[in-house]
Amino acid sequence: MTQETAPLTAQDALVAIMVAVSASDETIRTSELVTIERMVNHLPVFADYDVDRIAPVAQTVLELFEEYDGLDALFGLVREALPDKLFETAYVMACDVAAADGRTGEQELRLLEEIRYELNIDRLAGAAIERAARARHMVL
Repeated sequence: MTQETAPLTAQDALVAIMVAVSASDETIRTSELVTIERMVNHLPVFADYDVDRIAPVAQTVLELFEEYDGLDALFGLVREALPDKLFETAYVMACDVAAADGRTGEQELRLLEEIRYELNIDRLAGAAIERAARARHMVL
């Protein structure tokens, strides 16, 4: 799937955001993939989603990351596909993926900041979402 051949659906855009966070530190961890899979398999927003689309969406994200303005292009695709009412949903999913491995690196934090900006997530709402993600992924 390339941006010229197939536009993203709203669900694809959510997957793309999650994959982008996972790939932001150049290492896609198993815990992050499991988190993405769990969300796609269980959240109502993905009820009618074809899971076979995950791989081509992920490939599109990875290809965009190789381009100079790829992140801007990704955000353009996401904003075009995602209704405003799902912007916070996308940020929740991004934070869950970032927290999945128990550590959030500098690249992930920068991308989360960019997602907050690009999706116009209120600072207080963003802080609450981030704190909830940390709490959900705590270990003993």
